[in-house]
Amino acid sequence: MGKIKKKGTTGQAKNFITRTQAVRKLQISLPDFRRLCIYKGIYPREPRSKKKASKTSTPSTTFYYTKDIQYLLHEPILNKFRDHKALAKKIARSLGRGEVGDAARLQKTARPRISLDHVIKERYPTFVDALRDLDDALSLLFLFANLPSTPTVSPKTIALCQRLCSEFQHYLIVTHSLRKSFISIKGIYYQATIQGQDILWLVPHKFVQRVTGDVDFRIMGTFVDFYTTLLGFVNYRLYTTIGLVYPPKFNTNSDDKGGELGAFSLEGSGIGTTASIVGPTNGHLETEQEEAPTAENSDIQRHADEIARSTAADGNNEPDDQVMEDEPPTDTIDEFEVQGEGADILDQPRQSDTEAATLFAPYSFFLSRETPRQPLEFLLRAFGCKRIAWDEVLGDGAFTHDEFDPSITHQVVDRPPVIQDEISTDGDREDSDAVSQPIRRGRMPGRTYIQPQWVWDCINGGKLLRPDLYAPGATMPPHLSPWVKPSKNTYDPTVPLAEQENSEDEREVEEANSSIEKNDNEALAESKDDAGDLDGHGMDVADLDVASEDEDFDGFDSDDYKDSDAVEATDQGTEHQRQLEAEAAGLPYTAGSTKASEAAKKAARKRKDDEEELERRKMMMPKKKRKLYEKMAYSNKATDDEAKRLRGKRRRLEKM
Repeated sequence: MGKIKKKGTTGQAKNFITRTQAVRKLQISLPDFRRLCIYKGIYPREPRSKKKASKTSTPSTTFYYTKDIQYLLHEPILNKFRDHKALAKKIARSLGRGEVGDAARLQKTARPRISLDHVIKERYPTFVDALRDLDDALSLLFLFANLPSTPTVSPKTIALCQRLCSEFQHYLIVTHSLRKSFISIKGIYYQATIQGQDILWLVPHKFVQRVTGDVDFRIMGTFVDFYTTLLGFVNYRLYTTIGLVYPPKFNTNSDDKGGELGAFSLEGSGIGTTASIVGPTNGHLETEQEEAPTAENSDIQRHADEIARSTAADGNNEPDDQVMEDEPPTDTIDEFEVQGEGADILDQPRQSDTEAATLFAPYSFFLSRETPRQPLEFLLRAFGCKRIAWDEVLGDGAFTHDEFDPSITHQVVDRPPVIQDEISTDGDREDSDAVSQPIRRGRMPGRTYIQPQWVWDCINGGKLLRPDLYAPGATMPPHLSPWVKPSKNTYDPTVPLAEQENSEDEREVEEANSSIEKNDNEALAESKDDAGDLDGHGMDVADLDVASEDEDFDGFDSDDYKDSDAVEATDQGTEHQRQLEAEAAGLPYTAGSTKASEAAKKAARKRKDDEEELERRKMMMPKKKRKLYEKMAYSNKATDDEAKRLRGKRRRLEKM
């Protein structure tokens, strides 16, 4: 006889453990258990059958893997939690005795410090793993960097998040790793490519944030503690890889004046030199520097020149049409072109570092007071701009605060155009003096005025766009997400509406136009009938009085109404004849039926036949494949309906 198995020792009951059992096994409180799970990356799991996983009759809702909880038993952070619990008892005992000084001393000196360095090394064995998990970290840290200080969010935490985020932005500026950006209602999205890894994060707008009470900042604070440690490790590795000193120098006075990015000064071998950073290869840093000529290199070069001359001499004997000139090398990236209709659309090559570094390099920008200075400064510096100016009220760090500096080529404004004021001069001032004074409120000649969206669209497009489309007061092109690519049968705002409409849209437009025309004709006919009734039976007392005074009434002349009565009788007879013909044919009669209506009926009949054929083919399919086909058809129909709705909305807007 085999051994009887005890219930709850095998299967799902053994693989899963409830949260209450895990807390009792670790001998810590529930808040400390949450913190420990966040630090170690352990999350609740959903068993296939909660009834089998639960060892009691009470249905449990939260389960964890038993091996994960067993792994937490040897975590050094558990000892720190227990030390903190013992310290809390000592402080409570001192306060109970009235020893306030001892309690304050214990709170200040004996508080255990929790280090998460070993946790970072365990969770991210390689640096690429840390980069892949950097999206959520950057989004949360940028969020806390914009929060106001409250009892739940300490000023030290906010300052630490701001410093780490600014250091990361400086790395992107130096290496030109930023690729795309997009403005949305939630905030501004950024995408950077670091060592082949795409990192996407969200930065909230610079508005006054209201901290509500329905958000548990204790849990968010735990994530902030972990992510600040992670970003500190990542920043150190990134800075040291390109030869920069970490941490960079921080000017407190400049930061107090609103310098932000300008408050940091970078030091290292890659700053202030002619070497351009290429990137790490095999753990080493490569820089493009001109090597000094050596004797060995000169001998090799002389030998190569002799071979080239001999090759050229042999090539002179060949016909001229076989001599091909070498094309000059360029840094532009080749683009894949679609060879035929319906062919696969390949992803275009990404923008090179050279193009990103020189997009705004030749220009100088001035940011007006109403524009968002922080994102614009970051984007312009990340794409090569060295001279950025702004108004003095926006903070410190600009190369000039003079709006009328002649070296400025572009000015970013976000206000409607202001009519230029005339120069008012006193009577005792000469006209020559008035002309010599500059118009401070007018536009500077030779300067390009654009709206902030121009910067984002140029970055996403990888080239400088026409500035006249983004002039102050102009209706700008739609700001589209660079990560959403229009596919087949979807709505594309950049393509004209006539190129996107299909036969169904054209038929609906024709039906709508015909119905509108029919309604207009009916309304016109009704108005004519009303006018006729008014002429025949209405009476204007004032006119009759005037007529009686001026001339005598000689009666109605029946000759005036003979022509109109004949035409009306002819129209009624023709209409009646059409109704009789339609009734004899067994078809519903529609006024004004033409060849277009017959074509519509033929198209509807063809659609009905196609639907019947499709249903017959579906009946021959197996049930599994038929269900799959129905799901695909449902999703395609939803996409088509959404595209149809957007096309109709655009059609209505264009008619306005």
